[in-house]
Amino acid sequence: MLNPISRNHIIKSVTHYRFEQNPRTKALKSKSFINVLMSLIQKCPECNSSNLIYDESRGEVICGDCGLLVEEKMVDTTHELRQFDKSEKKSRGGAPISIQKFDKGLTTNVGEISDIYKLDSSQQTRKYLRLKKWQERVSTSIERNLRLAMSELRRVASFLDLPSVVRDEAARIYNFVLQRGLVRGRSMESVIAACLYAACRSYNIPRTLDEISAASEVERKEIGRTYRFIIRKIGLKVTPSSPKDYISRFSSTLHLSPAAQNEALKILKKAEISELTSGRGPAGIAAAALYVAALLNDEKKTQREVADVAGITEVTIRNRYKELLERLDLEDKIKIKEQEKGRKLVSGKKK
Repeated sequence: MLNPISRNHIIKSVTHYRFEQNPRTKALKSKSFINVLMSLIQKCPECNSSNLIYDESRGEVICGDCGLLVEEKMVDTTHELRQFDKSEKKSRGGAPISIQKFDKGLTTNVGEISDIYKLDSSQQTRKYLRLKKWQERVSTSIERNLRLAMSELRRVASFLDLPSVVRDEAARIYNFVLQRGLVRGRSMESVIAACLYAACRSYNIPRTLDEISAASEVERKEIGRTYRFIIRKIGLKVTPSSPKDYISRFSSTLHLSPAAQNEALKILKKAEISELTSGRGPAGIAAAALYVAALLNDEKKTQREVADVAGITEVTIRNRYKELLERLDLEDKIKIKEQEKGRKLVSGKKK
């Protein structure tokens, strides 16, 4: 007969395989399944019967014929399902811990005012209103600041459609800044916008200051000033943004082909070798490279369309476009493309 340690190991391994690997057996109740396992791996040492019963609540294995306690204090390998409210739905646990919440989602609130007034007796209503008032009074200034700041952070991040990892990083930076008293003297909105911009730069997510300014309704200069102050004080190392980071997003919005996107990346690579990207805005260089690539691939896009997508002016597009043509010798290629296009039009008219 197997010893208790090896028996428990077999039960745990086989149970995990049946319930995790085979989706059809997920609905199978653990009690009946473990009973089957008991009959397969051992028999009653007293009467040699295989009619073994597993008691979930006690963690015991009992012989169904003679009543002998075969095994006790067994480890329960099933999921623990509990009810956290009055609904019939059972779950494994509560909400996950999130740094985007001011209390990481661990605080239990007394309830909303509308829910408290739905209580049966007026005595209970007064009691819970008093508890709610005291819960708000005992919170510190940092907790009150975080409650408002995290709500604003989620709003701006949702407007910019940022991934969860960037939101967590922005929340971590804001907590770091708040604990050191660097928020004092600055508006909460500007600090949140600066933290989001720093998080985007850390994860190479292409977002310009103009986009964050439009989402947070804070001036661009104020966000830039706060951003430089934060990275200087906390020693955050951020790599300069590259024009290549903007190519995929701009080309997707402009509905350009993968060939045009690859051509734009080649143009940017040549521009970096010629030192055309230094001292110029990455969004402008990326937009100009896409405009040139669209012309070379017969995908006509106006300067106005590209400028609107990149959030820059048409003058910037024209200036960067001229620099790319002159420094990278692209004028001949564009002229050849225009001549080929003209010949196709002429031949089409003759037919």
